[in-house]
Amino acid sequence: MTKVAVYSGSFNPLHIGHLAIIKHMLEVADFDMVYLIVSPKNPLKDSISSDSARDRFNAAVEAVNRHFSPDSGVKVDDIELTMPEPHYTIRTLDALREREPENNFTFVMGADSLGDIRRWRDYTRILKEFGVAVFPRKGYDLETIKADLLKEDPAYKITLLKAEMVDISSTTIREAIASGDDPSAWLA
Repeated sequence: MTKVAVYSGSFNPLHIGHLAIIKHMLEVADFDMVYLIVSPKNPLKDSISSDSARDRFNAAVEAVNRHFSPDSGVKVDDIELTMPEPHYTIRTLDALREREPENNFTFVMGADSLGDIRRWRDYTRILKEFGVAVFPRKGYDLETIKADLLKEDPAYKITLLKAEMVDISSTTIREAIASGDDPSAWLA
């Protein structure tokens, strides 16, 4: 069974922090594949239009092609671009499992998302059936967040990753562009 890390986001734009996470999943966390899934619109955020999804997907494909070889195990997947809104993670994971029943899927997220996961649609299914691999983020105590969730249900599959924090965000890059600064050093 192939171990697949499902790394989903708006990737508006894809940056060096995202690349570091992909590399960590393949080289350190021992996943066979990373599926980078460009999400048209996060149902919990109003900050992005789904109209830009295809452009963001194409930009992600170009960035991955620049940084990873075709046999690296990284695939930019357009599965959410063909799914109806709202784009709930559980729907994407279910669709991946239906499309590829031979694979074992784990969802990749940051500490901020794990702290907020109780707001997610069917989060208990995500945590029990698929599991999550969680990256540290500044200002979040992952051990405490995990312990709190495991009190709710010890069957939750939560893997905390010992990865270097990359303190850059797509929002910071968009703000730099808006103010006339050059963010090219951060872009993928």
